[in-house]
Amino acid sequence: MLELNIRISNRKGGIISAIEGVLETPENGLSAECRAAIHTAKEQLSVLIKSVHRYDDCLDKSVAAHPDCKKLLKLEGVGTTNAVNLYLALGCAEIGTFSRGRDASACIGVTPIQYSSGGTVKLGSIGKYTKNSLLRSQLICGAMATIGHIVKREAKTQKEVWLKALIERRGKKCAAVALANKTIRTAFAMLTQGTEYKAVLLAV
Repeated sequence: MLELNIRISNRKGGIISAIEGVLETPENGLSAECRAAIHTAKEQLSVLIKSVHRYDDCLDKSVAAHPDCKKLLKLEGVGTTNAVNLYLALGCAEIGTFSRGRDASACIGVTPIQYSSGGTVKLGSIGKYTKNSLLRSQLICGAMATIGHIVKREAKTQKEVWLKALIERRGKKCAAVALANKTIRTAFAMLTQGTEYKAVLLAV
C-alpha cells in the first residue's frame, strides 16, 4: 500500500478495511492485474490473521485449564505466551530441571552466567549466546510494558516502589531486565513450592 502512496490508519479499521477501500475505488487508476494481486494478498492476510486468533484462543484455553500456568498470569509482565513458556522452561516443576531460581535465571539469560572452577562458582558476563534467548526477549518485552504503565502513575505496591527507584538510578532497560530476573525466580518458587503470587500493597 505504501508503494502505491496509500497510507493506512488503524483508526479506520486497519489494513484489511484499507485494502477493501482501495479495491472498491475505481478512480485510483489501478490496473485490473494490480487489483487482482492486491486482492490475493488481502485473502492471504485474512487467513493468516484468523490463524493467529485461533492459535491465541488455543493458548488461552490451555492456560485456563492448567492451574500452574494460570497462576503465573498474576506476575507483572506475564501474559499467556510468557506463562506457557515459563512453565516449560522451568521444567514443569516436577521434572526438576533447576535446583534454584538463580540457575533458571542464568540459563534464560537475565543474570550473569555461572562458571565452576575448583569447586568455586564464579559469575561471568551474560553474553549474547543464551540457551533461551527467545523467552528472555519475551520476558523483557513484558517487563518493559509493565514499566511503561508504572512510570505514568503513583506506585501501588512495594515492587512498584522498587522498580521506580531502579528506573531513576539505572534507566528503563536495566529495570526491565531486573524485573524479568525477579519474575523468573518468583515463578520458580511458585511452581516448586506450590505457592500463589500476590503483590504486597502499600499501606494507605
